[in-house]
Amino acid sequence: MYLGIFMKILVCISCVPETTSKINFTNNNTEFDSSQVQYVINPNDEFGLTRAVWFKENDGAEIDVISVGLENTDQILRKALAIGADRGYRINQEPTDSYQVAKLLSNHISKHNYDLVIAGRESIDYNGGMVAGIIAEILHFNYVTNCVDLKINENKAKIKREIEGGIETLSCKLPLIIGAQKGLVEESDLKIPNMRGIMQARSKPFEIIEDNTVETKTNTISFSKPDNHKEIKLLSPDNLDELIDLLHNEAKVI
Repeated sequence: MYLGIFMKILVCISCVPETTSKINFTNNNTEFDSSQVQYVINPNDEFGLTRAVWFKENDGAEIDVISVGLENTDQILRKALAIGADRGYRINQEPTDSYQVAKLLSNHISKHNYDLVIAGRESIDYNGGMVAGIIAEILHFNYVTNCVDLKINENKAKIKREIEGGIETLSCKLPLIIGAQKGLVEESDLKIPNMRGIMQARSKPFEIIEDNTVETKTNTISFSKPDNHKEIKLLSPDNLDELIDLLHNEAKVI
């Protein structure tokens, strides 16, 4: 595929708990306990990063990766560099809400001429799904989320996105920010860093950004875990009267 221009891509990376991690809270359930948690690249972000690397390998695009977080985020960004990104940035702030993260990222993006910004459609920890849209509003970028296909020719993008009941095809001009998900690439396409990539990542540019200009709009009052599952009742498939009675009088769904 011919781009016709040199493309500069930014991939936004969220650092999220691995799905098998046991979730606990501390300080009277007001803070997340990260002491026993293994962190990984947010899966939707990894799909987007893999697509960006495809643009690099096929069209010579340049890839920056960025995250808002503290020092524990560095290993995740280093993995992104080992996968194929060229330059890493970490904004040295604890991410607390979607607006704060989006504004911090927007401050960085506004200082660079990115043609394409890729974020996950949502992170798997808080599932807010708002950051990319807020960035688009702040910077007046075109924005498409739930992306399952992306092609770029010169200054135009053709995007397919998942909607209820089907796939919608859109086109727009760059600069563009997308919300990536599975389908943009498949799980079988995801790249595992090899030894050469890991060694190269150590010498790639990595910058810590101090930005204290953004105030958070919300604060966490407390966390709580879901209630324990209630005991399951097993009924004979022939006992329809009891099933209807339970659904009506106990579950109250009919």
